[in-house]
Order: sequence, then C-alpha cells, then structure tokens
Amino acid sequence: MPTKGRPTGRGRVWLFLWLAEAVHVSLGPRGRGTGGLQLTAPTCADMATVPDGFNIDAPRWDQSTFMGRLKHFFNITDPRTVLVPEEELDRAKALVEDWRAGLVPPGSSQEQLLYAKKLYDSAFHPDSGEKMNLIGRMSFQVPGGMALTGCMLQFYRTVPAVVFWQWVNQSFNAIVNYTNRNAASPISLRQIGVAYVTATSTALATAVGLNLYTKRAPPLLARWVPFAAVAAANCVNIPVMRQQEIINGVTVTDKDNNELGHSRRAAVKGITQVVVSRITMAAPGMIILPIIMERLEKFAFMQRIRVLHMPLQVLLSGSFLLFMVPAACALFPQRCSLALADLEPELRDSIVAKHRDKVLHVYFNKGL
Repeated sequence: MPTKGRPTGRGRVWLFLWLAEAVHVSLGPRGRGTGGLQLTAPTCADMATVPDGFNIDAPRWDQSTFMGRLKHFFNITDPRTVLVPEEELDRAKALVEDWRAGLVPPGSSQEQLLYAKKLYDSAFHPDSGEKMNLIGRMSFQVPGGMALTGCMLQFYRTVPAVVFWQWVNQSFNAIVNYTNRNAASPISLRQIGVAYVTATSTALATAVGLNLYTKRAPPLLARWVPFAAVAAANCVNIPVMRQQEIINGVTVTDKDNNELGHSRRAAVKGITQVVVSRITMAAPGMIILPIIMERLEKFAFMQRIRVLHMPLQVLLSGSFLLFMVPAACALFPQRCSLALADLEPELRDSIVAKHRDKVLHVYFNKGL
C-alpha cells in the first residue's frame, strides 16, 4: 500500500517521464545524451532529412493543450539562449526567412531548421520580426527575475530598501511589457512614460503602505508584501503600457491569417490573460519562498551565516522561475481566439457581410 502523500510507483514513473520530456524539449539537439548543457548548432551527426510537407512555422506541439504549450515555451524560454551571439541569432533569422521564401541552401536538415526556429522565436518579435532587446525577452525572465525576486524578498524590512527594489523591478517590468506587446499597435514615448510612472507609483504605494501596516503583524505577512506590490503593479503596468490596443483595438484575422479588422474586446481579453499569466509567474516563488525562509531562519546555522540569505533566495527564486516562466506563458494560447458573437457589433456585422458564415472565430496575438 503506498505511503500517504507520496506518489505510487506508477506515479513516480509518470513524473520521471514527464520531467525527462521537459528536459529533452528544452535542451535541444546537442544538450541531450552528451552530458553537457551547451547550446550549439546541430552537427552532421544530428541531422535528419527534411520530410515532405515540413512547415517551419507550424507548432511542433499541439497549442490547443496546456502540455503542448508548456513544451513549446520550455523550448523558446530556454535561458541559455540569452548567451547565443548576435551573429548566430541573425543567421537563424536568415535561415527561417529563406525557408519561408523557398531559398533554403541544399543539405539543410530538419534539426538545423528547428534549432534556427527556436533561436528565432526566443529573440525576434512574432508580429514585427524585429530583434527584441535582451532584457525584454522571455528567455531572460529566469536570470533577470531571480535576481530581482531574491533581492525584493531579502530587503523588505525598511522603507528605503522597499522603494529601491520595487523601482528597479518596475523598470525591468516596463521593458518586458513593452518588448512583448502586440507590435501592430504603436505606442508613443509619452504613453510609455505614463505607464512606467503609474506602475511604479502603484507598486511603491502598495509596498510602503503594506510595509507600515504589517509592522505589528506576524513576520510572515511582512514577507508577502513584495508579492502584493508586484501583483498590484502588474494590474496597472500592462494595461497602461498597452493602452493603444484597448483604445484602437488589435488586428484580428481568420484561421488563415487574413486580416478582418480591429477589435477592442479582443485586446481586453488578451491583456487580461497576460496580467493573469504574469501574476501566476511570480506567485509560487514570492509566496512559498518566504515560508521556506521563515522556517530556515529559525535554525542556528542560518542565523550565523546571514550573508548567505540573499544568494540562497536568489537561487531558490531561480528554481521556481525555471518552471513557472514557461508554465505561466502556457496558461493561455499565444494565438488567442474570440468567438464572432463576442466581437463589437459593427465589426461582427462587417465580417458577416463579407464572409457570411465562413468565419466563426477570429484570432490575434495576445502578447506574453
């Protein structure tokens, strides 16, 4: 009889196979079976011929399921891709664009194409095709987020420390939100500035206010103040940074990517899902880690080595984010859909007039 609270033999086997598949997906062709974690281009030994009908833009995994999206985002949020040289990223983009134009050099393999697409998806915007700045890429969320989360959780006791680290975190978030917006909706420098100031002010007001409120509360509540500030700021930062989408709507298409118009309701749905994903991304580390540290700090050895508290929190934050970044991105499909009946009446009538009953759903990029 299995021990209560522990997985059965079959459960352990399933968990092992699931983790092995996740690692298999994220390591790429050279990280598997070699004992190494280096991210290098496939060699001749890795190559397989490109099968007939291969489509480089078709998702490798079913994007209608959470597990399919999780594998996809494990692949493209791989933090090691931030170490790939700019020249290699440019070569990957050129290979992807050559394939789309039917100009792929003879001898190119499926492994090469998939590797190039992985680099392309990790570094180039899906709407514009422009190279994203390094800090704003989802592949930088683990190294960037772990440092900021660890510092926010460590330095939460004094108002100056709270103000400084919340300001640094919101500056980081502003870059990420701008980088991962729907690029079809332009935003001015003034709007970026308003979004940044508003989100930072919200985070600081929440953090400082709760910090003062929890002075007489149990110590654990004070440790959760950074998460409350981050969650509140996300609810403001993302909608304000992407306000043009709410005002003018996002481009919606049919299933074949033919443009149908612009929808504000689609923008609201997409932005709402992004806010939920971002809060979910931060929640486990910023809620569970304070509980862990609260317990650990009661031990004598932890009280003697206080200098290691921050590095420990940074490393533990990274372990949470390593899984939570792809998991949070996978909560909702990136190519979001909306039923025709839920669109604005004027847009719905326009689509029905042109396409009759051929279009039942519209699609759009919700961002990340």
